Amino acid sequence: MSSAAPHYLDLTALSALLRQRELSPVAVTEAQLARIAALDGNLKSYAAVMADTALAEARAAEQEIAAGRWRGPLHGVPLAVKDLCDATGVRTVAGMPRVRGAVPPASADSTVVARLRAAGAVILGKLQLTEGAVAHHHPDIPPPVNPHHAGYWSGASSSGTGVAVAAGLCYGGLGSDTGGSIRLPSFANGVTGLKPSWGRVSRAGVFALAWSFDHVGPMARSAADCGAILNAIAGADPADPTALQAPVPDHLYKLDGDLRGLRVGLDTAWASYGIDAPTQQALEACLAVLKDAGATVVPVKMPDTQAALAAWTPMCCAEVAATHAENYPSRAAEYGPGLKGLIEAGGATSGLDYARAHDVRQQFRGQMAALFRGVDVLLAPAFLGQNMTLERFASFGSQVDDWDNLLRYTAPFDVSGSPTLSLPAGFNADGAPFGFQLVADVLNEPLLVRAGDAWQRATDHHQRRPKLAP
Repeated sequence: MSSAAPHYLDLTALSALLRQRELSPVAVTEAQLARIAALDGNLKSYAAVMADTALAEARAAEQEIAAGRWRGPLHGVPLAVKDLCDATGVRTVAGMPRVRGAVPPASADSTVVARLRAAGAVILGKLQLTEGAVAHHHPDIPPPVNPHHAGYWSGASSSGTGVAVAAGLCYGGLGSDTGGSIRLPSFANGVTGLKPSWGRVSRAGVFALAWSFDHVGPMARSAADCGAILNAIAGADPADPTALQAPVPDHLYKLDGDLRGLRVGLDTAWASYGIDAPTQQALEACLAVLKDAGATVVPVKMPDTQAALAAWTPMCCAEVAATHAENYPSRAAEYGPGLKGLIEAGGATSGLDYARAHDVRQQFRGQMAALFRGVDVLLAPAFLGQNMTLERFASFGSQVDDWDNLLRYTAPFDVSGSPTLSLPAGFNADGAPFGFQLVADVLNEPLLVRAGDAWQRATDHHQRRPKLAP
């Protein structure tokens, strides 16, 4: 057995022990529920704990594994999902307690939850998020606390997932990403997050932020763990006509650290613009590791990501306003200031503005596709620097370039729909994590998992755990 504490095992390592019956799904689930009860009062990562159904799923998994009916790498593994994803019998609040606090419990699972259950996963509960999956938490909801350092930001909307994975309160989880909300909480909490291609994962039964930008994807402790979750949730879905029809490959294939033949693109000027020294050093370290594994570095010229970001803003705001049209402005008093601001900006967006932004979006998508004809993955920062302190985040939005700086290296890949992997790369002087990204062409998630796995075989940033109770 691994020397790691059981609650900090990688998902894939736990899976092997469950399959070999060295650990029990019931015992592991009971330990996870006890750890949530002991720690989450301070960390605040869960919106709802589903203890009864989790234990029932664990007992069923234990019986099936004992009978030799192993379903795959998620069988018996305790996971959790962002509280945008419907789960039968549980209310989806979506970080909006006043607007959605009285909605009835979901009558059916979202497709992603149904697929996790079909893979044999144990669903521990629903994870907390910002209001409506924007940047700020509703004033009635205490934000999840970064387990590495309580004085630092825990990330954007999938903050609960990032905190729970980092703190050993689940072995992986689902987040969503519209402008960076899988990757930024992964960056902030020192975990690995994979934003799939747009449409690679069904959004049926997932509360929308901005429908044409929303992506659902895994957050876990390693690239391989993300690949295992993506194997289960990806694929076409009759309930979501926008879900891509392409077959789902095995995202765990050829994870041996050998990257010979892989072409890594780098636009040095673009990837260093406004970037602090530790982040620059992390990118250089990543390049060295990938080259040692056999990859070739290819200079590239990035298309205009600032134009893409400028297009993202009016389109996203308009779609947010459309999502909330039933309740806003009639229930405006029940909204917090962050989400309210986006809705009002969206309401002021003209059809002409949206059309012009959409044209920029289509051009940027084509330019990214052309770039990937010459390289396999692209190396990119995730953020301008290391993580923000809570003191800095408290004033977020007060400076005219705050939003652009936050989303500079994330939102453009929501515009293009490109799959993007966030990887831990180190810790600042206070012990708060930071990281970087790898980007690939649409439907090339296996390349990201393979490259991320090679980075993590050569480094231990993703194995550093917060100093919490054992």
